[in-house]
Amino acid sequence: MSQNRSNSIYVRFVKPIIDFLVALIIFSALSPVFVVVVIMLIIANRGKPFFFQLRPGKNERIFKVIKFKTMNDRKDKNGQLLPDAQRLTAIGSFIRRTSLDEIPQMLNVLKGDMSLIGPRPLLVEYLPRYSETQKHRHDVKPGITGWAQVNGRNTISWQQKFDYDIWYVNNVSFPLDFRIFWLTVRKVVKSDGISSDTSATMEKFMGN
Repeated sequence: MSQNRSNSIYVRFVKPIIDFLVALIIFSALSPVFVVVVIMLIIANRGKPFFFQLRPGKNERIFKVIKFKTMNDRKDKNGQLLPDAQRLTAIGSFIRRTSLDEIPQMLNVLKGDMSLIGPRPLLVEYLPRYSETQKHRHDVKPGITGWAQVNGRNTISWQQKFDYDIWYVNNVSFPLDFRIFWLTVRKVVKSDGISSDTSATMEKFMGN
């Protein structure tokens, strides 16, 4: 295994500066799109354009991630939310397919909760389910995109995803981040790897 670089000068000092500047540029450039999507989701979701959820960040510190709300709140006769595939709206499907649902997370990057590149922030309920090795995905800030996302995104297994995350933590560098950034642009353009083979999103991680 490669030496863990999560405390390197690049990760601690250079990467946060790059994150802030690039996120500011991207969010500013996409602000007209942001406003249009907000208006469309207000109409589609009855006044609820955003989705907030607690996620673990670096060193498992909990923060609130912000995304566009791409699913409605429809429930079954027992008051339980319907499966994701049944709640995903038409506009929500388009937003996911084009990765526009990630735009609000630029605000998380500007706040310092996230990085542009890193392991994706997952659910808080997953924390006790990780192996000792998998826990190291929290040695760095979570990212909007990462090594797992450009190597399959939602079409690969949880084990493969975690293997990619840990490999990234052990090899993080500016050249690697730059490569992931441009591979992400290609993925977004091709709308590649949005869904898993058996679900509209990714099935929950239930442990090893």
